[in-house]
Amino acid sequence: VQLQASGGGLVQAGGSLRLTCTASGRTSSNYAMGWFRQAPGKEREFVAAISWSGRTTYYTDSVKGRFTISRDSAKNMVYLQLNNLKYEDTAVYYCARAKGVGAATVLHEYAYWGQGTQVTVSS
Repeated sequence: VQLQASGGGLVQAGGSLRLTCTASGRTSSNYAMGWFRQAPGKEREFVAAISWSGRTTYYTDSVKGRFTISRDSAKNMVYLQLNNLKYEDTAVYYCARAKGVGAATVLHEYAYWGQGTQVTVSS
């Protein structure tokens, strides 16, 4: 399974970006997916997750109401819409495929990781 994250870039505070994660290889839609991020000098942290069905989503508190995770299982794609971006959202964003069907918020529940896409928010 290979995961490719894209859509990052440089944006002013208050702006928006849409991240896309494309899965290839031995893919299956019967897994939850998630987005994590890692800022310089900090540990990788959970951002959002979506169950295999798409019916359940979780967000870290700092992005609730601003970020939206969604998926198109027919296309093997997962999206993260980032609105009202803040300087503190600056990080490398990683998509990941969970070990199971339920949305998960911890790193060890994920088996496959993409290479990351840089999001930089200028203040």
